[in-house]
Amino acid sequence: MVRPPPDAGTNPPTDDPAVESGPLVTAVMVEAAADRLDGCIPATPVEISSRLSARVGATVWLKREDLQVVRSYKVRGAYNFVVQLNEAERTAGVVSASAGNHAQGLAYACAAVGVHGRIYVPRTTPRQKRDRIAALGGDMVELVVLGDSYDDAAEAAASDEVATGATRVPAFDHSRTIAGQGTVLAEAVQQLGAAPDVVVVPVGGGGLLAGTVAWLEERHPEVRVVGVEPAGAACMAAALTAGAPVALAEIDGFVDGAAVRRAGELTYPLVRDGGAELVSVPEGQVCCEMLAMYQSDGIIAEPAGALAVAALGTAISVAPGAGVLCVVSGGNNDVSRYGEVVERALVHEGRKHYFLVDFPQEPGPLSNRSTARKLDLHESAQRRN
Repeated sequence: MVRPPPDAGTNPPTDDPAVESGPLVTAVMVEAAADRLDGCIPATPVEISSRLSARVGATVWLKREDLQVVRSYKVRGAYNFVVQLNEAERTAGVVSASAGNHAQGLAYACAAVGVHGRIYVPRTTPRQKRDRIAALGGDMVELVVLGDSYDDAAEAAASDEVATGATRVPAFDHSRTIAGQGTVLAEAVQQLGAAPDVVVVPVGGGGLLAGTVAWLEERHPEVRVVGVEPAGAACMAAALTAGAPVALAEIDGFVDGAAVRRAGELTYPLVRDGGAELVSVPEGQVCCEMLAMYQSDGIIAEPAGALAVAALGTAISVAPGAGVLCVVSGGNNDVSRYGEVVERALVHEGRKHYFLVDFPQEPGPLSNRSTARKLDLHESAQRRN
């Protein structure tokens, strides 16, 4: 049952940097978000992974955001945003775009706070996520499916905001969202009783990474932070190279929770100035890790949820005996996708191959080439004998 927020119906203090001077997101803002979430959004466990610890020769903990109330950390940013709306904004409602997880978090927040929301998702959003959005939001949420990427949905949401006066709730690019997502690490450090040596988080638009570095930079600046992007959608690395957010010409949408074409205008400077490292891993490697987590650990991770873990021991090296915290960011994986997951994993490991054959589009060539290939193989066998 959804518990009503303690400050619903009031005009709570805002975390909007336009109102509060200073950095875009501070440790105090993250901690204030944690107070708002307390009692309304469940804490998730931190668990040691013996498999991953053995892989890298260190102590690896997993922050299990896949066990969150909406099976991803996105509810933290969405709730922190919605609960701070004033009366006029609550009356006008909210609008947003999402690849799926932010939408579920926003749906939960809308139902909890009593605010009507309209959520746009691309057609690539798995059916499982769409069904969960509808179930979590109930009568408080209208789901609109259009476009082929998150950016198509975001454009539609921006137009809706202008046309209706609804407040847009960004999936990652707003101080309230970033502060809410930063509570993942603040909570984990509190649970561990001390800061780890290394923190590894997945990166899409950069909200989780930005919130992480904003909090750690003030509270535990000695911690090494590594952000992991999918190789087919490394928009934050592109922004750092270009000196500003840029739109990727093409993206691989398989890691749908992190397949963002352009890094955020607010998340980019926080990541740039926060000293985080960035690495990327191929989608096939993510699939291998998804299968390992399922078969060995009993963890059902979506592609973005396995992204940080997939980089351990490959793209990321750690000192022997170090304490490493990895965020398993989500578990909203549609079971129908496992066929593709297995396929990509086999190709990545070199256990399955595809061959492209080019031949004229006219009668006969395919049959003739097949016959010629059989003759070549027969003659080769005779020579070997």
